[in-house]
Amino acid sequence: MTVDAEEAWFFDKDAGHLVRPYAITNGRTGPVRDGFALITLVVTADPRTDTSRLTPEPAAILDLCRERPLAVAEIAASLDLPVSVVKVLLDDLAEARMILTRAPVQLAEAPDIALIRAVIEGVRRL
Repeated sequence: MTVDAEEAWFFDKDAGHLVRPYAITNGRTGPVRDGFALITLVVTADPRTDTSRLTPEPAAILDLCRERPLAVAEIAASLDLPVSVVKVLLDDLAEARMILTRAPVQLAEAPDIALIRAVIEGVRRL
C-alpha cells in the first residue's frame, strides 16, 4: 500500500490509518445519557437505514447491529475502539433514533441471608 505525502501524517505502516478517539467523537469524552452499560443491547432501528452518508464508525455500528442485537462491549471489541468512544457514538445514534437499546435487567435486592438459611434448613429436614 502506498501512502501519499498528504496522508503520511496519520498513517502507520504496521497499524494502518490512525485516528485519535477525540477525533472520532468530535472532542467529546462521554455520552450525554448515562444509559450504556457494557451489557446494554443495541440493534439498528431500521435495517434498511442507508449508512453511506455517515462517518465510518457510526456506519460500522449500524452494520454490525443490523442482523441481531449486540452488547456495547461486543461492538467495542468488533470495532477495536475504546468502550468510552463507542458509548459516545451510540449516544449520537440514539439521539438520531437510528438505534434501539435495551438496558440490562436490574436485579432486585439480594434476598435476606436469614431467609436463605431458613430455606436450606427446611430442605435439610426433608
